[in-house]
Amino acid sequence: MKINRRQFTLGSTTLLLSGMLPLKVNSSMLDNKKNLVVIMLRGAMDGLTSVPYIHDNTLEKVRPDIVVKKLLDLNSDFSLHPKLSGFHKLWKSNVASIVHATNIPYTGRSHFDGQNLMESGGTIPYKLKTGWLGRGIDVAGLEGLSMSLPMPLLLRGKANQDNFFPSKLSMPTRNLVDILKHHYDDEPLLKKSFDKLISRPISMTKSPNNKNLKTLARIAGSELKKIDGPRVAVFEVFGFDTHAAQGGADGEHGQKLKQVDYTFDVLKKTLGNSFKNTLIITLTEFGRTLVQNNGYGTEHGYGTSILLGGGLVKKSQVYADWPGIKNKNLFEGRDLNSTLDARSVYCSAMSVCFDTDFQLLNTEVFPDEKLNDLTEILFKV
Repeated sequence: MKINRRQFTLGSTTLLLSGMLPLKVNSSMLDNKKNLVVIMLRGAMDGLTSVPYIHDNTLEKVRPDIVVKKLLDLNSDFSLHPKLSGFHKLWKSNVASIVHATNIPYTGRSHFDGQNLMESGGTIPYKLKTGWLGRGIDVAGLEGLSMSLPMPLLLRGKANQDNFFPSKLSMPTRNLVDILKHHYDDEPLLKKSFDKLISRPISMTKSPNNKNLKTLARIAGSELKKIDGPRVAVFEVFGFDTHAAQGGADGEHGQKLKQVDYTFDVLKKTLGNSFKNTLIITLTEFGRTLVQNNGYGTEHGYGTSILLGGGLVKKSQVYADWPGIKNKNLFEGRDLNSTLDARSVYCSAMSVCFDTDFQLLNTEVFPDEKLNDLTEILFKV
């Protein structure tokens, strides 16, 4: 089946959970369980819309029809899109931060190539067949159980991770699973897979018609806060490719940011005390152009921003080596430049959440580049 660019970047929201504890665990591992939530923003989130720089009137000049007004205050240099009100509450509680003027090391403008690289963590499209998160889970020694398909590239590693909601396959009945489990009593890992299926709520053994993001976030939070539950959740939010009708506060891009905001807000409420041991982080393929186009949207760009939330965030801050958005500062004369390899953020996040050495993760997960260790700058260690 052939798909076009629009089909590639638009679609329903999905959720995948992974990263079980190893078969052999001790009480300290259970007491110190940390969760990592990755929200993939497919289509390219506009970092200049989500977190605009306020000491420059350039945006008002080059985006007269889509500039966002009535912004939420962050600090003396940056503001926040008003649709991120839940995230703003986290900011005021000192459990949210932002990394700006960043991107994966990809300067092309293809969704296919960009999304492949944001998931694989490589620098050459389609060279790597596994994802940076899957490889990180492997290095950390976490267990994976694969019971449904498709598996996103981001989570693929040497081991099959447990990608269990929402399944696009018809799952067997619980009676049948129980019979199979007893048949494979001498296969511990397979038996544990069947035990996992039986223990799931009914909603997680069916392909749901309701893929409302709030529902998915509640399910994720409920599973992540279990001591023996998954440690990784991956959301996919589609539709950030706003070539037209991007709008200001209430435009298409703003509505997508509102969906992201739901995720932060609902996870905070559902996780309860486990929120203090959780990190939520966004991922997108590139940013968008500085100047609006004739369709009141923006084209594919370069630099963007990353949103981080959760109790593992060190403090509320905008971490950036800000390049500016005057013509002389733009990448190829049109985009916010990237001054930080976003993989440094993701490698640091895995180091904290998986209790794994940063340098080991850098060597095994991102071997092509010596990344900046940001663990102590961005996170509680």
